[in-house]
Amino acid sequence: MSIRIDRIVTRGGDQGETSLGDGTRVDKSCARIEALGAVDEANATIGVLRLHVPHASPDTACLARIQSLLFDIGGILCVPESGPAGTDQFRGGDTAVAFLEQATERLRVRQAPLRSFVLPAGSPGAAHAHLARTVARRAERRVVTLSRLEPVSPSVLRCLNRLSDYLFVLARHLNNDGQDDVLWHPGGQDT
Repeated sequence: MSIRIDRIVTRGGDQGETSLGDGTRVDKSCARIEALGAVDEANATIGVLRLHVPHASPDTACLARIQSLLFDIGGILCVPESGPAGTDQFRGGDTAVAFLEQATERLRVRQAPLRSFVLPAGSPGAAHAHLARTVARRAERRVVTLSRLEPVSPSVLRCLNRLSDYLFVLARHLNNDGQDDVLWHPGGQDT
């Protein structure tokens, strides 16, 4: 698929509105634009995270695929769904969910069970994975908000949910498969 963008500055949004993929004009503060923006933020944080993952790691390719997946989700969200509620407009959504589940499990089986909650810290890569995880969770919440107002493909929500799971186990992986995790101690006490 070839995409050509000739102009960046259009002045079309100067009054607080923007166009959806079908040409519909909407307020920039509407739930759909909030959801699109949050998915875009998640994609950007994953781009930064990729800088902290070894190039030879299978997770580098996994993160690149996830970025494309998030672009696909943005493409789905930028056009209001016209089918009946509960219809899944996300072709390949089940495959994407399975991919994220397999990527998560590939890392999780190498990690010891948790003894406490994990603080978002450790290595730079792990800290960036935790940041990406929280941004992905925010994107999920924004898409849930949209889904309460308008139909949203169910597999979009499942993908965003699985994405944050993957980013959590990736953070642990980048902390030496959990050995270097920074664990939470109530009240900040060391035990």
